[in-house]
Amino acid sequence: MKYQIYKPTEQRIKEMAACDRPRERLILRGAEALSDQELLSILIGSGNRDRSVNAIAKDLLDLLDRKPIATNEDLMAIGGLGMAKATLIGAALELGRRRLPAKRRQISTPADIFPLIRHYAARMQEHFLSVCLNGAHEVLSVNVCSIGLVNRTLVHPREVFGEAVRQRATAILVAHNHPSGNLEPSMEDKDVTRRLKQAGDILGIKVLDHLIFSEEGYLSMLEGNVF
Repeated sequence: MKYQIYKPTEQRIKEMAACDRPRERLILRGAEALSDQELLSILIGSGNRDRSVNAIAKDLLDLLDRKPIATNEDLMAIGGLGMAKATLIGAALELGRRRLPAKRRQISTPADIFPLIRHYAARMQEHFLSVCLNGAHEVLSVNVCSIGLVNRTLVHPREVFGEAVRQRATAILVAHNHPSGNLEPSMEDKDVTRRLKQAGDILGIKVLDHLIFSEEGYLSMLEGNVF
């Protein structure tokens, strides 16, 4: 038997008491107080003549429980979700995955990191990132430390280790994109890596690797014996 915090409803919004409507509850209590169905109802916005927004949100939640990475076709198969609403939901879900990766994702190889950062590859400027890990090498956060020019970014250890110290991370990985697509590390890349490793040794936060990546792939400085 499970504790039921929230009982799903298929009522139309206008039939609900004002204090129970998702938008009003979010304003009064914050987004964290809402159920998944209520949050989806807000994203969907409104129902149609045949179906309430709550009924649509319930079906959408059932779909996402079965298939977390739903395609646009999957979303549009739900009655009441047209192209505009389906693309909005798809965009919101993808943004959520990018900005808040699962904390329990364990990192064993450079290939485990690339899916978490690859969306930065298309940026026209270099973005220097840090990925904070706990003692079990599970992801705590992915952070943008610095944004540079087209082919150069400047980064200081204080920006790289700030979140790691705050979150009590035991290790980090660093990465940055090369807009040019060339994955070869520059002398500056090697120098930055050396300085960050030294700073990490002083702080007791190990720097495990430095990834250089583009839309086509990545280079691990550890695997390439450049680390």
